[in-house]
Amino acid sequence: MKMSRLVCGLVAGMLLSAPALAADPIVIKFSHVVAIDTPKGKAADKFKELAERYTNNAVKVEVYPNSQLYKDKEELEALQLGAVQMLAPSLAKFGPLGVKEFEAFDIPYILPDKTVLRKVTNGPVGRKLLDKLESKGIKGLAYWDNGFKIMSANKPLVKVADFQGLKMRIQSSKVLDAQMRALGALPQVMAFSEVYQALQTGVVDGTENPPSNMFTQKMHEVQKHATVSNHGYLGYAVIVNKAFWDGLPGEVRTNLEKAMAESTAYANMIAEEENVKALEGIKASGKTQIHVQTAEEAAEWKKALQPVREEMAGRVGKDLIEAFEAEAK
Repeated sequence: MKMSRLVCGLVAGMLLSAPALAADPIVIKFSHVVAIDTPKGKAADKFKELAERYTNNAVKVEVYPNSQLYKDKEELEALQLGAVQMLAPSLAKFGPLGVKEFEAFDIPYILPDKTVLRKVTNGPVGRKLLDKLESKGIKGLAYWDNGFKIMSANKPLVKVADFQGLKMRIQSSKVLDAQMRALGALPQVMAFSEVYQALQTGVVDGTENPPSNMFTQKMHEVQKHATVSNHGYLGYAVIVNKAFWDGLPGEVRTNLEKAMAESTAYANMIAEEENVKALEGIKASGKTQIHVQTAEEAAEWKKALQPVREEMAGRVGKDLIEAFEAEAK
């Protein structure tokens, strides 16, 4: 059933992307799973605006937010089949494709601040990771920030012991699974679009997100407590179907690269602003009590989570972890 849906999408995508007349625009279907008023949602719309302007409407970008076309687990397969041309999945999503190295971004506390993050994503480490996608029929174009994550639940999460036995929603990631287990929680893999209802009904007790995701998805309405821990980072890789990208006229591709560079700068600029606003919005709602982690509390979490870094060295590569750590020195 799933494959037939994707194949139907592939046929539709081919019909839309292969113009009957030379004057018809090249269609890029850009699918993502978050709301339009998130950093990623706004950046996707900015790319659409710039791409159409710089190509003089030779390209038409159709943006499909909020899992309108595909859920988390479906979208990468849809891209590889050509049913959509562009995605911006979270970095944890590439593990099932066999590119486990991206999971290094999920390792707790490996990116201590935005300066180190930018050194990784804008430098050779980030570029080498994107290049690993080419063998999968995927071209990596850019990294877009969402932000650093906070923990939420229906009880205060201050000490490590507070996580004991909690069912915590995670993305499909071996690193995030190990993270929650190290804290004493029970990780529950779940599609992003299903999280609000799961929190509301008690299927899961809590989750982790940048504030912008928590606020725009209204998760704060069904979570009584949140801890600003900045323990992990959530970012995206903007990717395209490689055959589609390589088949574009050179001038069109150059203009799209310009649009992507500018929308990336925009995405990373607004991500921090949006998370600050979202955290203020959560506080103002009065529905979620916010706790800002102290240095002593962070030290306890880091000690509990250090084994995750050591355990994942065999999965993502010890050399890669060391390359991340080198950027923090």
